[in-house]
Amino acid sequence: MKNILLTLLALIIVSQLQAQTIELPNTVISVNYKYLNATDSDDAPVRVKQLEEAVSNYDNAELSELYDDEYDTYKVSFFIPEGKIVAAIDKNGKIIRTIEKYNNVRLPLAVMQAISNRYPNWAIVEDVYFIKYHCEADDLKKEYKVKIKNDNKIVTVRTNEKGDFI
Repeated sequence: MKNILLTLLALIIVSQLQAQTIELPNTVISVNYKYLNATDSDDAPVRVKQLEEAVSNYDNAELSELYDDEYDTYKVSFFIPEGKIVAAIDKNGKIIRTIEKYNNVRLPLAVMQAISNRYPNWAIVEDVYFIKYHCEADDLKKEYKVKIKNDNKIVTVRTNEKGDFI
């Protein structure tokens, strides 16, 4: 009798339990995953990340109707006051290459240390951050052009993201 009562009690409890439903966020598969992976950097300024995200999320549906078979790609420009990206995109919406330019971004620590070690007592006046991406080489080149000043002397130096002078 105890076994029957325990079994009934267990069935009642189990029948009252509901399965837990977990909704997963929408998954977006992007044709530009290589670009996203190449440009994903923790130390990149927010405005750079925002513009790169806009490029990767660009909907080429309208331009693909205007696509001319004479050229393999078409160029789309993205602008913000502090920078711009010119992207070459194919008819499927894949980013082939980009050229990016940003003015007066926060320099990485390695770049600031390299400049201060090589040019002590010099102040940074302005900088320009260049990024070049190409999908076939899976290549991303970052370069900083920094204008520094000491008294009346102004010098322009170029470094990569590691602080190596070019």
